[in-house]
Amino acid sequence: MSEIDSFDDEEAVLETQRLPLDLWHRERGGRMVEFAGYWMPVQYEGIIAEHLWTRESAGLFDVSHMGQLEISSEDGDHAAAAKALEALLPGEISALKPGRLRYSLLLDENGGILDDLMVTNRGSTFYLVVNGATKWDDLAHLREHLPDTITLNHLDEHGLLALQGPKAVEALARLGLEPAMADGPQLVDLKFMQAAPYLWGDRPLGISRSGYTGEDGFEISVRGEHIEALATALCEQPQVKPIGLGARDSLRLEAGLPLYGHDLSPDTDPVTAGLTFALSKRRREDGGFLGAERILPLLNDGTATTRVGLVLEGRMAAREGASVWSGEQQVGTVTSGGFSPTLQRPIAMAYVERPCAAENTSLEVEVRGKRLVASVVPMPFVPHRYHR
Repeated sequence: MSEIDSFDDEEAVLETQRLPLDLWHRERGGRMVEFAGYWMPVQYEGIIAEHLWTRESAGLFDVSHMGQLEISSEDGDHAAAAKALEALLPGEISALKPGRLRYSLLLDENGGILDDLMVTNRGSTFYLVVNGATKWDDLAHLREHLPDTITLNHLDEHGLLALQGPKAVEALARLGLEPAMADGPQLVDLKFMQAAPYLWGDRPLGISRSGYTGEDGFEISVRGEHIEALATALCEQPQVKPIGLGARDSLRLEAGLPLYGHDLSPDTDPVTAGLTFALSKRRREDGGFLGAERILPLLNDGTATTRVGLVLEGRMAAREGASVWSGEQQVGTVTSGGFSPTLQRPIAMAYVERPCAAENTSLEVEVRGKRLVASVVPMPFVPHRYHR
């Protein structure tokens, strides 16, 4: 099942936490559901309408459920903090320049994926954004494995907004943000996977040009006491509407981006998942990160299965858990699926056996007792439009 299908009814969940914008969402007609331990809006006017609006204009997503972490060395040795992170992440953190961010993976001793995350070099600290459903386990894992000389702070007083879509830069620039540092870049000059601090009046914002939709856009870290004012100011721009988790899921699926807990898990390694780009060249050669003993041989030997994209004939969508067949042999399982509002057809991600993973391979997906014809296609399903 997809992210949307995992949402529970409000009455069925106890002790669910409320984010700073909870009332703000409800006042704007957000249908609130439980997700990752928080009440969050799944939709406002409808998933398809919100999806298409984000593709055409700019959508504002509240992703404050995600974990924001800051890692530094007690004695100010930034290189030591990078080295400590490299023991846990397979990316070359020491080569990450200030103001740059990188996708990476938190791995266990067997190379299983505990979480996927973004890490930013902020100059004196490293800033990590981890998934909401795993953040407490991530914190425990990091505290267990980081040296005592490394400080880990959970920035739980901060919220996180994502402004996504081709008109995101126009809308955000209208707020008159100024670089927080004298030599900092203007907002419009940020490129994809770059970050910098800004001031909105006297309110500090941490902004990266990144996101989870395949569109141009920004993620904005803001203190909890300022997030409502910022969200309101953004939605006063004609380009911007608030968007729920439902459209976030359909957008990321079209973009071919995996969702932790569905397409990624501790039972999945980076090679099988098709995430080898997160393993930097030096790390492939030198190892030295958790799980390297299992992962590095897989780069040479290959894996039995791999993650692929599927397009299905007809209008019926395949959901997580649907079986994938080649003739009378089951060769895989769908991990994410849904109807693509952009392509107007069902799409899915699945893990299939390597001999069935070649582009244009014809397979079948079993949905509600019926076998639906499907073809293997490259991802993303919809081209990325990042500002490079």
